[in-house]
Amino acid sequence: MSPLSVFDRDQLIQKLSSEHFDLLVIGGGITGAGIALDGASRGMQVAMVEKQDFAAGTSSRSTKLIHGGLRYLKNLEFGLVREVGRERAIAHCNAPHLVVPEKMLLPLVKGGTFGKRATSFGLWLYDFLAGVNSDERRKMLSKKQTEKEEPLLRKNILKGGGLYTEYRTDDARLTIEVVKTAAKYGALPINYCKAKDFIYESDKISGAICYDSIEKKEFQIKAKIVVNAGGPWVDKVRQTDAVSKTASVLKKRLHLTKGVHIVIPKEKFPINHSVYFDVEDGRMIFAIPRGKTTYIGTTDTDYSGSLENPEVTKADAEYLLKAVNEMFPETNLQLEDIVSSWAGLRPLIHEEGKSPSELSRKDEVFISDSGLISIAGGKLTGYRLMAKRVVDLVNKKLDQSHGRCKTKNIKISGAEFSNSEEVDNYIQTVAKNLALHGLGRYEAEHLVRNYGKQSDKILKQFLELQDNDAAARLAKAELWFCLHHEAVYHLTDFFIRRTGRLLFDIGSVEKLLRPLLTEITKYFNWNENRREQEQTEIKNTLSNAKRFL
Repeated sequence: MSPLSVFDRDQLIQKLSSEHFDLLVIGGGITGAGIALDGASRGMQVAMVEKQDFAAGTSSRSTKLIHGGLRYLKNLEFGLVREVGRERAIAHCNAPHLVVPEKMLLPLVKGGTFGKRATSFGLWLYDFLAGVNSDERRKMLSKKQTEKEEPLLRKNILKGGGLYTEYRTDDARLTIEVVKTAAKYGALPINYCKAKDFIYESDKISGAICYDSIEKKEFQIKAKIVVNAGGPWVDKVRQTDAVSKTASVLKKRLHLTKGVHIVIPKEKFPINHSVYFDVEDGRMIFAIPRGKTTYIGTTDTDYSGSLENPEVTKADAEYLLKAVNEMFPETNLQLEDIVSSWAGLRPLIHEEGKSPSELSRKDEVFISDSGLISIAGGKLTGYRLMAKRVVDLVNKKLDQSHGRCKTKNIKISGAEFSNSEEVDNYIQTVAKNLALHGLGRYEAEHLVRNYGKQSDKILKQFLELQDNDAAARLAKAELWFCLHHEAVYHLTDFFIRRTGRLLFDIGSVEKLLRPLLTEITKYFNWNENRREQEQTEIKNTLSNAKRFL
């Protein structure tokens, strides 16, 4: 049985309902995935449930950077900078195809957040604390040099700049690969399965009653320890706990803030580097080139709406457009230039009297009277250490029987590369193979950056399929791989979280919708009504990505 094959789901549910686990993780985002991997790699019997798709919440809606937290230096949080900087290096080592170093430009402007001397020292300290390699260390630029690096910057306020290294990633791909790696160590992860209630023994949680929304049935999972890694849903899960009092649960509670990103075609906003720049209200924003697009973010506002579908409003989009047009006046971007967008929620810890931007990004662990362990807060970069802290606690409750954390040296699924050079060489090899079929470097980058060495399996399937349209045939091979190895049950899973196409290549979604809808219908043997539901869902998702209320 392969737990992440859609064709083995019945067997997976049978195992989940018949075994007694050491650890049940609720939440299939990056934190839950990291906990599952850490626990399973120590030899624990681990189950993980996610009520939506893996990474469907915050873990597919971030700025998609594994970054060292430059702004923490401003608050003199040196230990935090050192910690996340070192974690960034580990993430790159364990997934060099997915966690990629890129130069980030920090423009120095009149009245800006950072002065020249403070920036030079700050970036040096940032490199030192984070243990940055010599060839990736910061370089200070004059006004003229900065203009040459990024000609679109507003020249009349520009004083100079700093080039330093950050790491970009695909948050959803990172999450699914960590989930897959946990499964290789014996964990049993399942998506579209909600933990709707808890099971108790002597007022202590001993498992959960789960509802599988694919098979439309309930079953129980029994476990010695239950961890709540529900992200924005952490408080809702805590309130499900009948033993713990609601008042004590909410003494420490979440404070949700919304972060919005918009996507612009590269020809409309052709920057050379990722840029981290000042905004009038004192915040700072990223503009990041990616493939055929440049994306911009993020906002930081209080949020109290739908957790499943936070919306990008017209005010959100206009705030980001205004920020870009102020710093890059020649762009003159308009609402109609936006081709896609997304909104994500930050599950921060509430602190009375603080604004969204002032709230700490540190994680915190809560333990309920029933024994439920909950974790909230934190950042994508620190997911491995967050998982370590939780699993160390779980191990202590299990009488220290499972040893120490091993994830520092665990390569994630698909990351059989020693360094970035090997990744680049592999991309070249894939590009040469694809060139024989009228495809090339762009498609090779897409495959390798998403799947790493697993691209070989996709290419093998590509050669076996029959379709005169090479691009459609490659997408069908990807879909085949994702059905067999990545638990894809809907086209939205595929287009958003497995391939990123709806965010960064939305035109390809419109072209591939019909052939892939036909393909997935065959695999699942859907009737016409179910096929129409799927088509409506993806069309609504496409529309919402470009619609601002």
